[in-house]
Amino acid sequence: MIRWPAIRFRTLLSCSLLLLSLDGCSFSGSDPRPKPLAPSAEASGRPIGDARLLSADRSNWLMHGGTYSEQRYSPLSQINESNVDALGLAWSFDMQSERGVESTPLVADGTLYVTAPWSILHALDAATGEHKWTYDPGVPRGMARQICCGVVNRGAALYGNSVFIGTLDGRLVALDRESGREAWSVDTREPEWPYSITGAPRVLEGKVIIGNAGADLGARGYVSAYDAESGELVWRTYTVPGNPAKGFETPAMERAAATWKGEWWKAGGGGTVWDALAYDPELHLLYVGTGNGTPHARWLRSPGGGDNLYLSSILALRPETGELVWHYQTTPGDSWDYTATQHILLADLEIEGQTRKVLMQAPKNGFFFVLDRTNGEFISAEKFATVTWASHVDESGRPVETDTDYREVAKFVRPSPYGAHSWPPMSFHPKTGLVYLPVRDMGSIYKMDSAWDYKPGQWNTGIDMAVYENFGSDESDLTWEAYLLAWDPVAQREVWRLPQITAFNGGTLSTADNLLFEGSADGRFVAYRASDGTKLWESPVGTGVMAGPITYEIAGDQYVAVAAGWGASFALSGGEAALRAKVRGGARVLAWKLGGEAPLPPGRAPLGPVPTPTYEITSTPAERRRGMILYQQECSVCHGPGAIGGGSGVPDLRYTAEAVHSIFSEILLEGLREAGGMPRFDDLFDEEEIHMIQAWILEQARIGSEKSASGSGS
Repeated sequence: MIRWPAIRFRTLLSCSLLLLSLDGCSFSGSDPRPKPLAPSAEASGRPIGDARLLSADRSNWLMHGGTYSEQRYSPLSQINESNVDALGLAWSFDMQSERGVESTPLVADGTLYVTAPWSILHALDAATGEHKWTYDPGVPRGMARQICCGVVNRGAALYGNSVFIGTLDGRLVALDRESGREAWSVDTREPEWPYSITGAPRVLEGKVIIGNAGADLGARGYVSAYDAESGELVWRTYTVPGNPAKGFETPAMERAAATWKGEWWKAGGGGTVWDALAYDPELHLLYVGTGNGTPHARWLRSPGGGDNLYLSSILALRPETGELVWHYQTTPGDSWDYTATQHILLADLEIEGQTRKVLMQAPKNGFFFVLDRTNGEFISAEKFATVTWASHVDESGRPVETDTDYREVAKFVRPSPYGAHSWPPMSFHPKTGLVYLPVRDMGSIYKMDSAWDYKPGQWNTGIDMAVYENFGSDESDLTWEAYLLAWDPVAQREVWRLPQITAFNGGTLSTADNLLFEGSADGRFVAYRASDGTKLWESPVGTGVMAGPITYEIAGDQYVAVAAGWGASFALSGGEAALRAKVRGGARVLAWKLGGEAPLPPGRAPLGPVPTPTYEITSTPAERRRGMILYQQECSVCHGPGAIGGGSGVPDLRYTAEAVHSIFSEILLEGLREAGGMPRFDDLFDEEEIHMIQAWILEQARIGSEKSASGSGS
């Protein structure tokens, strides 16, 4: 059991307005134009059509979740329980970034495709790691303010002779997978909202499926299908209703509107589809997970109540038209940022003597759901972490809420907006019958901002950030755990768990008869016995691992690979809790095989003691408190609570040099370092407010320096 630092920690909303580096951390060679492309020496192999995707070709890793069912299981067995301890590093590739990495690589015909921060795509030789080509979509670095939770990307998709990626600035791009040359590019955004893309596309039936992020800033959710050959929009399905005066796009939107009150459409409503997608080709159904509302507090979003369909829901759609077939809402009327965009996994399970086609999800809200994927019928749901917002899920499939009304009085609620489980993917092992997922058992304080008013393009959560000033006074609420969990989805119970150093550990991969792989936040890649969690092998990585690993086979050798790089949501805003990982950013891809002998590139050392600041400005306690509130609202999600960075590749502001402090206003008001990823904020702050923020940061630096000198903390 671990305690959040009582004074400095603040659990932030997991998807919030991004602020980037005051010290201008950037991708090496920050020219935003696409890089020159070098064609690969050999052809990339035969086209990847529907038949090949349906064949479950396990020598390759052709889809984000391995197969359409997203089980992240491979029967490859050259690496097994008896010899896994002979794994050695086969190769590594430096992605030349200090930002967070969330990408699941793909492998097809000897080429590995992996996305990096800023939506950059690398093609590598999957056997050697040799660089083939790189595509940089040229995302404008200044738009980082419009992105929640880091400049990340979770992966690509393959179809035909193309590789597809979504970009942070909302484009869907098709590239020739042999050369990296752009075939087509379409803008997926609707102009009135600040959309981005961080998730991986999926391709089915000749259509590229992609959703967008942006609900925390204010957006209306939708998922879209584009023709894989031409890039033409085939259909778009909205997840929440728009302005009723303009009519409804579908009967489903009209039905949903009856569950909303007020003028929700002015802030978009939310429900963005920023991650989970799965497909059942036999049932001919596409499954989509939807996100939180805008704002988070339902009393602001929908005065008068209502379930607010289809927020925090799983939708089953017809892939040829986008028509809604059924839905299940995991968190009706969500007020805690409990998205249902987490990994959706399909399997056939024997339940009460009957084989059921099920859909499984462990969303942020802390319940593990099992549904009948043919019709959305609720089968079961049980808590897999500490949950206080609801006592249980009743027989109808509806969570029974407890008293967590935070309109007038701040409430401490579990799970936190980070989720009991978020985007790091889980896996299913058909031999053990277990699901494996990384869990964060933690909570957060909530207090509604009664003065909230919609601000286009800004953070629109409706949460009063001033409540975090005294967060931590009740230390009994600050205990938390992070662990790797093996879960029996039929019995709905924990089978085993392994404690982790801190939160945001990697996704999982199940292989062979009894193996499980996972990377950790504290810089390790580990193989476990899947049945009981016994550690069988471990390798250092040199940075934190959050993404999911893959396995593939080339010329008789089985490889296990992972994209690593500490950063994004928790590393940005987890403060001292994130520093427990004792790693720093450093984006890289690593692949292991039996007998591998490649050297491990060194990681970046953690920062040393906080230096005593030499820069001084005059300020009053009232000004510094105001600076704290402004900082919490607009800066802390990237630079951390208490100005404590989590080793994410974005600077810990307590270490800011005097020379940088001397140009502090120019950086924030004139965009002096916008090209390096630090946006300008002259539309939000004036000189006086910048002075207050800077004074508070300097105060935090002095506190940090004193703690370092006393040996009591970072």
